[in-house]
Amino acid sequence: MKAIGQKIWAIAEGYIPSYSTGPEPAMTSHETACILNTSDEIAHVTFTLYFSDQDPIGPYLIDVPARRTKHVRFNDLKDPQPVPLATDYACLIESDVPIVVQHTRLDSRQAENALLSTMAFPASGSIL
Repeated sequence: MKAIGQKIWAIAEGYIPSYSTGPEPAMTSHETACILNTSDEIAHVTFTLYFSDQDPIGPYLIDVPARRTKHVRFNDLKDPQPVPLATDYACLIESDVPIVVQHTRLDSRQAENALLSTMAFPASGSIL
């Protein structure tokens, strides 16, 4: 199948609350990048996190098999270090093949949960 999407994506708004309400892991507050790889090649993907008051963290390395999807919870990213809780951040996502990225957040700090989902920003060109 033909590869669709872009090689560079940005999620400008990220935040993982420091606590949750409800049973774990299903109701744990989290951020997710949903990645679609329609190409015939493995997508080698990197995440780099940016902050307002500290240096970037990354890269986090993720592989998405050919013609597959992968949902990556930011809460589960551990190497090079865990994503800090209760801290605003943004994420730059880069891939060696075109991919599609959607951003989802579950905020379960109260019993009335909030779920949001939006497309990440697809960038064209290359990072210099």
